[in-house]
Amino acid sequence: MLKIFVFVIFLGCAGPVLADSIYLRKITDTLSSRAFSGRGYVANGLQNAADFIKHEMQAIGLNTETQRFNYPVNIFGGKLQFSLNDRLLIPGKDYLIAPESQGCNTKGDLFKLDSTTYVNGDEKIIVKIVEKLTWSVSAAPANYTLFQVLKTAVQTPRSFSAFAEVHHDKNFEASNVIGSISGTDNSDTCIVFSAHYDHLGMMGSETLFPGANDNASGVALMLDLAKYFVNHVPKYRVVFIAFAGEEAGLLGSYFFVKQPLIILSAIRFLINLDLMGNGDEGITVVNALEYPQAFEHLKKINDSKHLLSAINARGKAQNSDHYWFSENGVPAFFIYTLGQRKSYHDVEDVADTLPWFAAQNLEQLLIDFVATLIGNLF
Repeated sequence: MLKIFVFVIFLGCAGPVLADSIYLRKITDTLSSRAFSGRGYVANGLQNAADFIKHEMQAIGLNTETQRFNYPVNIFGGKLQFSLNDRLLIPGKDYLIAPESQGCNTKGDLFKLDSTTYVNGDEKIIVKIVEKLTWSVSAAPANYTLFQVLKTAVQTPRSFSAFAEVHHDKNFEASNVIGSISGTDNSDTCIVFSAHYDHLGMMGSETLFPGANDNASGVALMLDLAKYFVNHVPKYRVVFIAFAGEEAGLLGSYFFVKQPLIILSAIRFLINLDLMGNGDEGITVVNALEYPQAFEHLKKINDSKHLLSAINARGKAQNSDHYWFSENGVPAFFIYTLGQRKSYHDVEDVADTLPWFAAQNLEQLLIDFVATLIGNLF
């Protein structure tokens, strides 16, 4: 009876949650702007984003700290030029250079290997015809240069000219940024919200991957939640972690779990936020099948308040920063929104196309879910 009383009191104090849509768009616009160079490995984009997030956390009223770590990465920060059949192609629109590619300065003929692949073995050039352009991050260069070319940009590749400056940094420095507020009981027990802030950065000196939905949106929602909890301090400590290195292989969260700045066993639950800018088709919860009781409570809240159109259950997946926590005994969900807006790991993932359908109701759902965690109802 006492546990239920605590739960009701917490919700009663909270009241309806009104997500700050202006703030969400401001943070997303800022982090996905050209000033942050895609929050990657060119023009100090990743560190600039870390500094901005730390400053924002401090302005909200969080106690902050930074955790530095290193990893290797292949960087495309210089000149990039590619032609097929004497036609200069547009990077990001017509083609991508594969993230594992080595640098090159060469030209020659191409020979058909199969229906979508053309090669020049002497120059170690590969051209792959694709339906969609999707980029990523690689830790190290291969011994070839691969260009992915959009099917609509070329007929039959016969010849090429290519110049690409590639730098392999064996010891790139990145930072996790951590903010927190103490709970009213002053114990170590905590709720954690996380969101990776890194993205793909730049491909060459001009082509920007803004990463508005992935994952400036998750950082924005996390910071807006921080604003709420600063003004509605719960019983448990609440920790907010902005991870680097997610796109390079969940490296920031892996490092944090290996050298934690909080006691992992004290984490009541971790909620990882990624791809928050959609929502007209609801959300998917990764690890729902791993923690069915917690997922059932999440659904009950949604059913009773009619917040989101759908909450889909998914099992374990190594697809965002929740993974290393649940693998090390920390209960964790990874939540992402669903919708018609499909830009992902491409140059079209810009802020002004994000609909933000679910922000207000999703924040209400998460805050009510935290109340059930604090009320120890499961």
